[in-house]
Order: sequence, then C-alpha cells, then structure tokens
Amino acid sequence: MIQETSKIWMDGEFVDWADAKVHVLTHTLHYGLGVFEGIRCYQTATGPAVFRLPEHVERLFASAHISALKIPFTREEFQVAILETVRINELDAGYIRPLVYVGYGAMGLYPGDNPVKCAIAAWPWGAYLGDEGLKNGIRVKTSSFTRQHINISMTKAKVCGHYVNSIMGKVEAVNDEYDESLFLDTGGNVSEGSGENIFIARRGYLKTPPLNTVLEGITRQSVLEIAADEGVEVREENITRDELYCADEAFFTGTAAEITPIREVDRRQIGAGRPGPLTELIQSRFFSAVRGENEKYRHWLSPVGT
Repeated sequence: MIQETSKIWMDGEFVDWADAKVHVLTHTLHYGLGVFEGIRCYQTATGPAVFRLPEHVERLFASAHISALKIPFTREEFQVAILETVRINELDAGYIRPLVYVGYGAMGLYPGDNPVKCAIAAWPWGAYLGDEGLKNGIRVKTSSFTRQHINISMTKAKVCGHYVNSIMGKVEAVNDEYDESLFLDTGGNVSEGSGENIFIARRGYLKTPPLNTVLEGITRQSVLEIAADEGVEVREENITRDELYCADEAFFTGTAAEITPIREVDRRQIGAGRPGPLTELIQSRFFSAVRGENEKYRHWLSPVGT
C-alpha cells in the first residue's frame, strides 16, 4: 500500500491527499493516453535532494510531445512544483510521480478539446524489488509477452497505456514465483524488464541493448557515465536470450529498481548466482552519488531546500 502523505499538487494548487480526485469519465482512465514520470528523492548530508530532476522533466515533456499533449505549464514551473511537493510533505526521501492526463469532457477515441491536466504526488518508498533483492539479486522470468514495436507504441514515451503490457508480464512472473519479468523485442532479442533497463557483464565489460526498442532510462544513462568514469567498457549491442543465460553478471536499472542484481533467469543461474564485482562497483558508485557523497556527481542532485 502507498504510504499517504499530506498534499498532492494538482494543476497549480495543493490539495489534501484524500481530495485529489478525478471524474470517473476522465478520458485517460478509459483510453490510457497520458504520460508520467517516476523520480526519486534521496536523503543527503545537506538535506533531501531530487535525482536528475531536469532530465526527468525533460523526458516528461518529450513524452507529452510525442503523444500530442500540450502541458499547460513550463518545464521550470514543473521543476519548482516537484520540489515544492517534496518540501510540503516534509519528505527526507521518497518517490515522486508526476502525471499528465486528458481530463473530463468528450468521450470516444478523439479527445477533442478535453483539458490536459497535471498532478504531482510524493510518498516514502523503499526498494522496489526489495532490500533482499538489492543485496543478493532477484529471480527473473522471460515473459510470454513481447516488448512493443517502435511503430506500434513509440517506445521513447512513458505513456500510461503502454504499461498494460508491463503489468501483464509482471503478473505472469509473480504468479510463477519470480520477482520480475524480462521482455524480448519483436526480433527476439533481450529488450528490458517491466519497468527497468538491463545490463549484463561478460569477460570484464558491460553490455546493454541499444535504444531502438527500449526506453531511454535516466538511471541507464547514469550507469553509462559511471562506467566511463571507472574505465569500464560498455557496448550498446543486441543481447540474445542465451547470451544472457551465459553472462557473468546481470542487473536491472531504473528509478524504482535503482541498481538491482539478477541472480537467475528462467531457472538458470547467472554467473556465481550472486552480485558480481562489476555489479557491486556500479551499485556502490550509484548509491554514493545519489546520497551526495561524491562531488563528481553532485550536479545530478537538485536540493529540495526549506
């Protein structure tokens, strides 16, 4: 269950958590045309700070542009509103969910002149795939569902309706007693998890699928930067399912998942069956960065302030 906080920002004003409501005939509720972001706020020695806030807001606006939705606020106004949402709810750390959706008005597939509405909520949230998963790795199942093709759902946008596919894969995996699902693309190559990008380690280098069929993850980009700074080679190339099985290491990346090791895929142990040295290095550097402990990555953090 979500741990309720005090206020939610809706269209420029804060309302009480319990009063953040929409009409049952809200267009996005029926047809899924809306866009969202997932952002984390971390506790640092100098107070709470939001991780890569400008990049997340940029992607939110890009998703809206792809979806032909005109957000009635500027990027700067959205950034200020996100920081204020964390501040007003007195969060030291947590998860932030900005949402842009088509409001009440015309029904039918064409949204007409329905208003584009916006909301921002924030609440405490720990490790998405569990503290045990962060420490020792998770079990993953290749989904019977396929990652959408680029000409079907435009994979660079975080569109609400796209995640029905992810939900189906996640439910399938959990029902089969796995922690997470893994999707292949329409060519049969490894794509991503239900809400994560994936990396593997082989022979001392990292490998991750190219951006043609995956979401351009902000945590993914952070890993690329950390790896470069650590002198670790990263290849952005297709990964086959059997290549994943034979990897020395594997891990998921994402705002929710952070850096989560993968110890097993389809009942096949990955490497030693526990987080390997490259995974531990990236994970360590990432958490040091988001907690404000490494000056090199201080620019990734937007202080919430008082």
